[in-house]
Amino acid sequence: MLKSQITQPEVVAGGGSHSKEHRKVALASFIGTTIEWYDFYLYGTAAALVFPALFFPNFDPLYGTLAAFGSYAAGFLARPLGSMIFGHFGDKVGRKKMLTISLLIMGIATVLMGMLPTYQSVGILAPLLISLLRVVQGFAVGGEWGSAVVMAVEHAPAGKRGLYGSFPQMGVPAGLLLSTVAFSLVTNSMSNEAFLAWGWRIPFLCSAVLVLIGLYVRLKVSESPVFLDVVEKKQQEERPVLTVLREQKKPLFLTIGMKLLQNGVFYIYTVFVLSYIVSSLKMDRSVGLNAVMISSVIGLGTLPLWSHLSDKIGRKPVYLFGTVASTLFVFPFFWLMNTGSVILITISIVIGLNILHDAVYGPQAVYYSELFNTKVRLSGASIGYQIGAILAGGFSPLIATALLAKFDGQSWPISIYLVTLGVISIISTLYARETYRDSLT
Repeated sequence: MLKSQITQPEVVAGGGSHSKEHRKVALASFIGTTIEWYDFYLYGTAAALVFPALFFPNFDPLYGTLAAFGSYAAGFLARPLGSMIFGHFGDKVGRKKMLTISLLIMGIATVLMGMLPTYQSVGILAPLLISLLRVVQGFAVGGEWGSAVVMAVEHAPAGKRGLYGSFPQMGVPAGLLLSTVAFSLVTNSMSNEAFLAWGWRIPFLCSAVLVLIGLYVRLKVSESPVFLDVVEKKQQEERPVLTVLREQKKPLFLTIGMKLLQNGVFYIYTVFVLSYIVSSLKMDRSVGLNAVMISSVIGLGTLPLWSHLSDKIGRKPVYLFGTVASTLFVFPFFWLMNTGSVILITISIVIGLNILHDAVYGPQAVYYSELFNTKVRLSGASIGYQIGAILAGGFSPLIATALLAKFDGQSWPISIYLVTLGVISIISTLYARETYRDSLT
């Protein structure tokens, strides 16, 4: 079995000494993942606010939302496949190439979404095409996350792997912020009729410009020094994915379990609530959009803070705190939401995401990376992350909407669902080993 050697932190993680380069890689990881997640979250926002009317119009409004979230979940089905393919080649030929390819695939799929005809024009072909492009998006993001975080962690200086690993994680709130701002600007600058007719396409088409910027930045960074050391010694695994599945079962299953609550909570608080606020609370869609934007801005600060704390006291205590606290907050979250108060709704989303969720998501990148050996690190971290994502994140808005329909709009079944995920994540974290003093080599 492949095991990490436990030592004091290296003088420079990966053996490199290029202080400017690790900053460049961190910045490139942040910019690239921001663009990737902007593309990915555009669909989530549109699925909550636009697609039920444009691509699934023959359904009752609630079931139209259910169908839209079903196509949203389809993107998650392709993420494990993406993680395996990109993980295999990332561990064989390099992390940098995978970063470039994943960004290009994501950008093309997103731009094509903005050009699709609606149900009114082509009938059933419209929802089929939008779902197919969503699958392509999922495939791309399946390779994106692992490549970005492993590059950032393997370039990081001594004692700061958590901090530098948080840069690609910060791409999540940044991408969510960009996508939410894009939709808010469009919806606030035109009538609802114009927005539904053509305005919704603008944020998708703007992705073309962002992807070109991301490609330019990523092509400027150097390959991971840790990976180059493996190549020089000719120690690459012939089949890294199979090695993970056969010899790294424990860290693989633990990362899957540790991922469940974090991803379930995130997509309930950022995607499902947009629909819940409009359909169940009968409030304007701007309430949810504004709350998510505020939380996204705060997340740019809380994610690196929690990650840096894990450099000081360890990954496990920070991760465990976030998981336990997030589980305990699930019921109070919906109690605050159901007050119908704009202030309390915003506070509940900020607490749920920035104070609690970010304590898990911040150190997640470095924690997952450190649980696997260099020769299979990209494959192991990616597969664990993406399988956890499909089991919780992709289906959580769909499950929540179905529960809402079955229990006459009551939120308590959704809370029970999230608490169940939380119990699994708590147990998985308790069984995971501490890694912050482990050597990456």
